[in-house]
Parts: sequence; structure tokens; C-alpha cells
Amino acid sequence: MRLEGWHLIIIIVLALVLFAAPRLPGMARSLGQSMRIFKSEVREMKKDGTAEAKDGSEPVEGKVVNHPRTDSTDNRPADGTDVPPSNRA
Repeated sequence: MRLEGWHLIIIIVLALVLFAAPRLPGMARSLGQSMRIFKSEVREMKKDGTAEAKDGSEPVEGKVVNHPRTDSTDNRPADGTDVPPSNRA
């Protein structure tokens, strides 16, 4: 006797019904909730995409501003980064 694909599917379904019967309603409920969330997110993404296309606004350009370089004699790096002073004496 040779096992085919549908034989394995029947065996898996029977095993689920026998051993996981108490958990099946909770699993189905969480699967339904996940599908609802997924559908609402996809719908929201589609709605956001059409609003951007209708808006016609261009992206805003920004400029990064660094701290000015300082010439100091203490142990701070002069590369424009903001480093707190050392607490050691």
C-alpha cells in the first residue's frame, strides 16, 4: 500500500481533531483576528498611497547642521561631536 498526498492530509486532520480539539476554537479565533488586522492594514496602506498621489506635495529637503569646531585645551575631541566632560579627577 502506497501513501499518497491526500492520505497524509487525512492523517494530519485526524491527528489535529484528536489531540488538539480543545485548542482549535482559540486557534481559529486568533487566525480570524489576524486576517482582520491584515486586511485593515492593507486597506489603510492603499488609502495612504492614493492620498499621497492626489496631494501632489514634494518631499521636504533638510540640511544637517553639526556643532561648530572648537579650539579648546581640555580633553574633548575637536571634531564637532558633543561629548560630556569626564568625571574622573
